[in-house]
Amino acid sequence: MDNRSADRIINLTRELRWQIGEDFHENLAEGIYADASEIASHAVRRDREKKKLRFDQKIDRIVTSATWGFPIMFLLLGVVLWLTITGANYPSALLAEVLLEKVHPALKSLSVGIGMPWWLDGLLIDGIYLAVAWVVAVMLPPMAIFFPLFTLLEDFGYLPRVAFNLDELFRRSGAHGKQALTMSMGFGCNAAGVVATRIIDSPRERLIAIITNNFSLCNGRWPTQILIATIFIGALVPAAWSGLASLTAVIGIAVLGIAFMFLVSLGLSRTILKGEVSTFNLELPPYRPPRFWKTIYTSIIDRTLIVLWRAIVFAAPAGAVIWLISNIVIGDQSLAGWLIESMDGFGWLIGLNGVILLAYIVAIPANEIVIPTVLMLTVLVTGLGAGEGAGVMFELDSASDTASILKAGGWTLLTGVNLMLFSLLHNPCSTTIYTIYKETQSARWTFVASVLPLILGFVVTFLVAQVWRIVA
Repeated sequence: MDNRSADRIINLTRELRWQIGEDFHENLAEGIYADASEIASHAVRRDREKKKLRFDQKIDRIVTSATWGFPIMFLLLGVVLWLTITGANYPSALLAEVLLEKVHPALKSLSVGIGMPWWLDGLLIDGIYLAVAWVVAVMLPPMAIFFPLFTLLEDFGYLPRVAFNLDELFRRSGAHGKQALTMSMGFGCNAAGVVATRIIDSPRERLIAIITNNFSLCNGRWPTQILIATIFIGALVPAAWSGLASLTAVIGIAVLGIAFMFLVSLGLSRTILKGEVSTFNLELPPYRPPRFWKTIYTSIIDRTLIVLWRAIVFAAPAGAVIWLISNIVIGDQSLAGWLIESMDGFGWLIGLNGVILLAYIVAIPANEIVIPTVLMLTVLVTGLGAGEGAGVMFELDSASDTASILKAGGWTLLTGVNLMLFSLLHNPCSTTIYTIYKETQSARWTFVASVLPLILGFVVTFLVAQVWRIVA
């Protein structure tokens, strides 16, 4: 075979190999794409995915819009709070009936039967037990309703939209957008709101959220707000409009708390907590059905019971202190009477009175026992024939009967208005203070978070009282 024939055979072989290889790769690629298409057709439902995406987008265009975002947010918060307050009435009344009207008398009878000394009976049963019973009866039902509802909104995917809506406002005040979530949690319990600040990565912005969370009106303060608004604000209008006027006043206090949260956040971010506002990428998760059992566990076990236990631990010694100061007599009156007299001057200056100030001092462990303590102390200093004795906290079923006792103690419309303001702007309860210390590990920041709202409360009530008296 000559060289020309050999070259020709080699060229033909190379061409044949190239054609075989090209066809093989083409066939292999076509096979892979065909298999992938078949797998995708079984695994992916494109029509459903597009519909789901369109559904999420349609909802987000409404709940995150500049027009409807805030009204929907406040409406949902109002519905949650209304369900919490209304829904808690029956179980709270039932618990109060069992713990206060049945168990308490039974314990008193048992004490008499075993010959317990009167002072030990009073300290343990009328002091410690009653304080704990009030906290459980008033605090447990609202938390058992609010936290599951809050967790349902969280699981559904709505709360990230709340953070999205409020991000710009918090950013302008020098805070973090996620503070919107911790603020909302604070409406259930400030201690739980403080724990929730763990979602904020920036230490500076987390401190701002912790310090200002007390301006969220927690469920322990709602009964005080509603009762005082019913007695003093509702009485200003005809009976048909009384409920609406009271509700408007309470909502106004809650919104005022949010305003103070923004103002104090701005002040902190420009003074002792200066720094750049951190940015964060907020990914809006898809809407999904809430997981019922996880919601129950998270809200009842991780939130309600833990917070309730801490409140009980602090309420027990408070009950002992309340009974002791009411029953330790110095000269011609009790220690509580002396303390009330010494604080009456300052109380008048800020539109309150010594009874209210002493009640907030001894009831610092739990806001739930403020009204029972106020009523007990008022009866103690006025000599009215209500209640069951010195140091025995009580409440009345009728708002009109409560109003009679308060007005006999010198309460006026100014007292009622300033009590509502002071209930919003005062130091956190001891459970929240303890939680702040646990989260910050700093006595300094715990002190700031505890004293700053109290100073604001004194300043605001003082200004309101002076303007009120000038106008009147």
